[in-house]
Amino acid sequence: MEGRKIIGIDIGGTKVHLGVVKGGKVLRELKLSTPSQAPKGEILMKITGGISQLMDAEVAGIGIGVPGLVDEKEGIVLDVQNIPSWKKVHLKKHLEDHFKKPVYVANDANSFVAGEKIYGKGRDLENFVGVTLGTGIGTGIIIDNSLYTGAYSSAGEFGGMPYLDQTVEDYCSGKFFTKKFGISGKELQKRAEQGDREALEIFRQFGHHVGNALKLMLFALSPEGIFLGGSVCKGYSYFKEAMEESIRSFPFKIVQEQLVLECSELKNASILGAAALFKMRNTSGHESRRMFA
Repeated sequence: MEGRKIIGIDIGGTKVHLGVVKGGKVLRELKLSTPSQAPKGEILMKITGGISQLMDAEVAGIGIGVPGLVDEKEGIVLDVQNIPSWKKVHLKKHLEDHFKKPVYVANDANSFVAGEKIYGKGRDLENFVGVTLGTGIGTGIIIDNSLYTGAYSSAGEFGGMPYLDQTVEDYCSGKFFTKKFGISGKELQKRAEQGDREALEIFRQFGHHVGNALKLMLFALSPEGIFLGGSVCKGYSYFKEAMEESIRSFPFKIVQEQLVLECSELKNASILGAAALFKMRNTSGHESRRMFA
């Protein structure tokens, strides 16, 4: 498998990002716009056409991350955020019939944590969590070196849990900046870089809430590590201290003290994550144990 290529695909509400991965490196990549209101078939044809541009005889298969619910066994995309027409799309069957290559599909947060396991900071950890902080919050889980996704690839959706007057996601994603303060995360970071006190205070509050969310994960999963990704992590230095202060109140000190808590450093994380998803799902139990030994 190491010597063969994998096509990794990240499907979003505004674009599809495709790449050819070999040996942990993205050799070629392609970005396609996905008009959110386009019919289901039109988007499927666009993805198929993009894959055709990257496909060659060395490609072992295809891994795909989507922001929504997935029947992983059948490879059916049941729902995609911001693409209303994508309901019950038989993505795996369509692509396997067309390209005669194995295809694996999962929620994008799960592909993110797979990327950390295969190519990133989680390679030496058996149990950890990957958390994406962007317009929403997503969580992927590795247990005993294996990707745990639950029913419909929806395990670990801590963002939907009640928190204060709303949910975790309302306080631990870009929604916190836009809904509570009427500012984008990008603009907030720009102001923080200029030393704006209000911006720094907003980031401090955000870090406090993220720390509380991570404590929920510590109670539920007791992971060895938590790796953060997503666009909001660009402002990590501005909320890191408050986040860590919040986590220090976690009562099981031995769990807290062994925790590895860092931002992901994977470049092209969405593409590598999708490729890693393929590697993990296309590996038998015996080979999987050998891979992570």
